[in-house]
Amino acid sequence: MSEFLYKPKYTLTDEIVTLVADIAVKVAVLAIRSGMEQNPKLRRINRVKSIQSSLAIENNTLTVEQVTALLDGKRVLASPQDILEAQNAIQAYNKLLGWNPHDVDDLQSAHGILLKGLVAEAGRFRSGFVGIARGDEIIHIAPPAIDVSELMADLFRWVDGAKVHPLIKSCVFHYEFEFIHPFQDGNGRMGRMWQTLLLSQWKQIFAWLPVESIVRDRQQEYYAALSHSNEAMDSTEFVAFMLNALNDTIDGYADQDGDQATDQVKRLFDVLGTSALSALELMSLLDLRHRPTFRQNYLRPALDAELIEMTLPDAPNSRNQRYRRKSNYTDEHLNLP
Repeated sequence: MSEFLYKPKYTLTDEIVTLVADIAVKVAVLAIRSGMEQNPKLRRINRVKSIQSSLAIENNTLTVEQVTALLDGKRVLASPQDILEAQNAIQAYNKLLGWNPHDVDDLQSAHGILLKGLVAEAGRFRSGFVGIARGDEIIHIAPPAIDVSELMADLFRWVDGAKVHPLIKSCVFHYEFEFIHPFQDGNGRMGRMWQTLLLSQWKQIFAWLPVESIVRDRQQEYYAALSHSNEAMDSTEFVAFMLNALNDTIDGYADQDGDQATDQVKRLFDVLGTSALSALELMSLLDLRHRPTFRQNYLRPALDAELIEMTLPDAPNSRNQRYRRKSNYTDEHLNLP
């Protein structure tokens, strides 16, 4: 295997570690309580929000109502380009869960759908120079086109092999993808969609959470985080921005009961640390005395969300039973190799 042309870099800050732990707990509880994956109407509403928001970031003028009309096969009065962008995006997002996020060919196929009829090189890596401008200022010059294929191969090898939490991995991928800017156009839309795909491989509910809406509302922060990370050649600021966006998206979908449940599960998750503890030890640390309350509101939701596990799963009622965090949520899995 050849050497990487570059390796993704970021700093594992306290903010990033805290956000990963918070999101992991919240999304697991939300997946159980929201019923989103079994609710076609809610999935449809959120999918439309995702598409409209991602397009709006790129100056598409269509409203949520217009994108919904296109999804229903109705006519819309708008510019032909805006309509085609939305129709392509609808088709691409409908295929989202059928693509392999680790496959470069699938990435190019997705781009071919997303940019069909909009650019000459739809579905192919760019053949020429590309620079990113804000107003009259060039803020980023992407690597030469001759290096794009190898850079993308490196990035996908890293995604395949890095022992890093999926939340961090998806954000790092998003930043590196935008840095390389592998396509003639549509890189922003593709980067956001592919991060969604990576996250949905971890927790499928991310396929239906409109993270793009938060990014659209904080568009200047989004571009600033990309720019600052480019200057530093380190994606820390962008990773923190995207994790905050994910966290806020999940918070927006948690109802009052869900918020309470999330807080209770998070307390249990926090007191466990890296230890394996009995139910009585956990109740003591949580200052709880009523065993049924502990089991119903803390232990069972954490087990159902697959955030913790039994040390003796074949003997759930054993007096020697202990509980520990699942390995996916230990601090060592937050680090890049």
